[in-house]
Amino acid sequence: MVYIEQLQQFEGQTVTLKGWQANMRESKGLLFIVLRDGSGFCQCVVNLEEVGEDVFNELKALSLESSMELTGLVKKDDRQIGGYEVQVTNGKAISASIDYPIAKKEHGVDFLMDKRHLWLRSRRQWALMRIRNAVTFEIHAFFQNRGFMQMDAPLLTPNAAEGTSTLFDIDFYGRPAYLSQSGQLYGEAMAMAMGRIYTFGPTFRAEKSKTRRHLSEFWMIEPEMAFFDNDMNMDLMEDMIREVVTKVIEKCRFELTEVLERDLTKLETVAQKFPRITYTEAVHILKGNQAVNGKTSIEVLQDDLAALQKQIADNETEIADKQSQVDAGGIKKGKLNWLKNKIDQLKVENKELQERADNIPQWLESAKNFTEGEDFGGSDETVLTRLFDSPVMVYNWPTPIKAFYMKEVEGDPNFVKGVDLLAPEGYGEIVGGSERETDIEVLLQKIKAHNLPQEVFEWYLDLRRYGSVPHSGFGLGLERLITWISGTRHIRETIPFPRLYGRVEP
Repeated sequence: MVYIEQLQQFEGQTVTLKGWQANMRESKGLLFIVLRDGSGFCQCVVNLEEVGEDVFNELKALSLESSMELTGLVKKDDRQIGGYEVQVTNGKAISASIDYPIAKKEHGVDFLMDKRHLWLRSRRQWALMRIRNAVTFEIHAFFQNRGFMQMDAPLLTPNAAEGTSTLFDIDFYGRPAYLSQSGQLYGEAMAMAMGRIYTFGPTFRAEKSKTRRHLSEFWMIEPEMAFFDNDMNMDLMEDMIREVVTKVIEKCRFELTEVLERDLTKLETVAQKFPRITYTEAVHILKGNQAVNGKTSIEVLQDDLAALQKQIADNETEIADKQSQVDAGGIKKGKLNWLKNKIDQLKVENKELQERADNIPQWLESAKNFTEGEDFGGSDETVLTRLFDSPVMVYNWPTPIKAFYMKEVEGDPNFVKGVDLLAPEGYGEIVGGSERETDIEVLLQKIKAHNLPQEVFEWYLDLRRYGSVPHSGFGLGLERLITWISGTRHIRETIPFPRLYGRVEP
């Protein structure tokens, strides 16, 4: 058996493919079957005269997502998916699919989420999972090639890393415990043993949020490095994002451009040096008091709103034009279906554009009235990143809004050496990190100030008692990174089976 992704190795040869029917159309004794096998998609042409009536009719009777085996000659054809076509000489059904529930029409999100086990088969979801796989591989390669050791933090913990308000609590043999919100504290212990480590595993947050950026279960990559200050931490963070994105573009160009229609120029800006601004500078930029590249945030948002309104109007004109062609009648079935599908696509696009346009006045108001000292919300991050082409790092954050373990800025305890990396195009925070506090007295004060029980942190305080060193680390949300790389609107599509507020099925 040969996989579709291997067809270039078999040009001019006869191969056997096994897979599922992703699409089929018939024309004058020919069947054009789009076969998928998990590795890719391929058009397979079945000629009645070549295969005979029995095989032809058996394959013709199969509906969407039926499984089959096809044997045929591999031919180069740049017009087809993947650049190759198979001219079928024989074939047979493996298993028929009856009344497959996901049709070619537009489905509501709730319906598709209920059918996630089947939705994964669609071309778009296939592309997203391929990208997820590539991102995961490149993250491992980045750290392994730099001498980091992968280690595993526990998923069951007796305490929180950043407070218990967003934790799932469980009964652990009669005592309280939590599903981990971060492996970072354990990462610090492992770094004191191994020097440079990273963890890669599931993480849990009990936020009752249904925004496009939130999941209740997601995957985190958390490196921790002994003898690293925050500047070195930011250098590593930038190097990792640049290398991973560059390699994924190289490996998944087809999935990104042909399936997801991702504008790669938006990603290729990772080649630039990432801007680094302090929290205080970021506030001035957000409020429109400081220009970036000659424009303030207010001016950029106003330009964005005008552009969105023009695009909506242009789409409405195109919808009206195509609808008039449909209403006029006398159109061949293929053209009619194309027109109707295009109208549906434009309506969906306009719904999304209108949602973005409706948000901008709220973002403008929020930006103008932002109170310095507060944390940035999703809209604030969107506004900030809109002024930068590449990812941007915001560092030196107000002490009260950051975790207890972050190191204070020398000479100014009002700020800590935290850093958030914000992705452009409105995708917001994808990495958060800091230099860690090494002064045990400061840590004791912070634990008390955050109303955390000191006794459960005694093991963590031991790391400062026995050979403490400067150290830093960060946490990268895998699904948020994939969402940005793929240009996806909602994070729920970047994990095989999403778990979020109100959903734990299928």
